[in-house]
Amino acid sequence: MRATQQITDKLSIGLSLLCAIHCLAVPVMLALLPAIAGLQLDNEAFHSWMLWAVIPTSIYALTMGCKRHKRLRLLVVVGAGLTLLILAVILAEDTIGESGEKILTLLGASLVASGHYWNFRFCRQLDCACPEPN
Repeated sequence: MRATQQITDKLSIGLSLLCAIHCLAVPVMLALLPAIAGLQLDNEAFHSWMLWAVIPTSIYALTMGCKRHKRLRLLVVVGAGLTLLILAVILAEDTIGESGEKILTLLGASLVASGHYWNFRFCRQLDCACPEPN
């Protein structure tokens, strides 16, 4: 079960970073490479798909990690991040504007990635907390 939790932590970090990279890189790619515009990477559905992947992996990884290291504050950090990501999708560009959506997405993805990074580190510390041989 530890291996699965580590994998889901890494997956959640990767997905959060992918979301942040998408948010920053797509406008640049669309400006520099007009052919990419046909791929519909700026579509709002991308954010929804990412949430469908991030939410379950985050919940699983944090639940398993927090059972081991008992640092429940990570749930608050990642929960806040997930809330910001959900708000970015719900409020969307029409309500809070493109800049507002990007800010919510980047803040949310940063909180989720940071929380999973610390979850991963705390779990590794527990794995390495064996007494050293004399």
